[in-house]
Amino acid sequence: MMPSQTLRQPAATAARPKDTLARRQRFYGWLLGSPAFFGLALFILVPFVMAIVLSFTNQRLLSPNATEMVGLRNYDRLLAVTWLTQDARRDEAGAILRAADGAPEFERLRTLLRANPDYRDYSELATFTFNESRLVLLAKDPLFIKSFGNTLKFAFMVIPLQCGAALLLALLVNLGLRGTNFFRTAYFAPVVTSMVVVSIVWTFLYHKDTGLINEFLKTLSFGLIGDIDWLGSPAWSMPAIVVMSAWQGAGYQMLIFLAGLQNIPEDLYEAASLDGANGWQKFWYITLPGLRNTTIFVVISTTIAAFGLFTQVDVMTAGGPADSTSTVMYHAVRKGFREQDIGYGATISVIYFLVILAIALGQKYYFDKREK
Repeated sequence: MMPSQTLRQPAATAARPKDTLARRQRFYGWLLGSPAFFGLALFILVPFVMAIVLSFTNQRLLSPNATEMVGLRNYDRLLAVTWLTQDARRDEAGAILRAADGAPEFERLRTLLRANPDYRDYSELATFTFNESRLVLLAKDPLFIKSFGNTLKFAFMVIPLQCGAALLLALLVNLGLRGTNFFRTAYFAPVVTSMVVVSIVWTFLYHKDTGLINEFLKTLSFGLIGDIDWLGSPAWSMPAIVVMSAWQGAGYQMLIFLAGLQNIPEDLYEAASLDGANGWQKFWYITLPGLRNTTIFVVISTTIAAFGLFTQVDVMTAGGPADSTSTVMYHAVRKGFREQDIGYGATISVIYFLVILAIALGQKYYFDKREK
């Protein structure tokens, strides 16, 4: 028995320093990460938990009344959607009454909503007319639905534009042409510039009468293109914000794409050249597959940033014209701080967080599934 005991003793002794080293490494890892963990808990976790609690109350920013628990009333006010149908008005003979333009007349919607207690607190969201009847969509907060639609519209426009511009800039910078450092700095400069400053500058550029963009378009088209009301027209206001936002943020994604391009082995391009591949074939079969993980990160991060649109809208359009640029974040700030309804603003934030989380997880699941 003595020889076996002497053989096992060194093994146990050797394992003990390794366990001690692993414990020390974990301890120092948690110690070094503790400032970041503390910041995340203080500025993200705690406010989110507070927002969840406030969403079940009628808390106001400044009010002499005590805060009360209201249950799911804020969520019902935010998400409640219904509809009603109306038949056209008819005269005594049964003929449809029509307006001067020939459209059928319907009973005034406000009168109908006030007369029916089931539609109390509802407002018109959208109306669809079908010959002798019309369908009216109602919501307790129609502006939230419109703001969510505007946010989706902004995201669908800015994500491909910004990511595409960033990839193009990264490809140009990666060519190693003369003046690369200057152009890299110039492309990245808008990223480090305050969004408020950028928004103010672009507001002047978009001015209908004296803006440089309209002057440039008129000169380029020899006067065929007139003055466009970029920020005062519902048709142009959101595209104008999209272009400005893509210009401001493309530099950040450019650096990420540039790092991904520099990690692609040059041997692959040399082998493709020997096989007779042209530039497009190299880009399609080498560059894009090599940037796959980089592209996933850029798309997901750009999506999250797009859904946080606020500053540009607040500075340039204030949600107008006709609520065409109102976003969910702008609506939440307006309700929570300007109208001092903290409980309802917190409800918007909680629902919006869950929506963004679901979209980000859905994107990750989609990309992971394609990889398999």
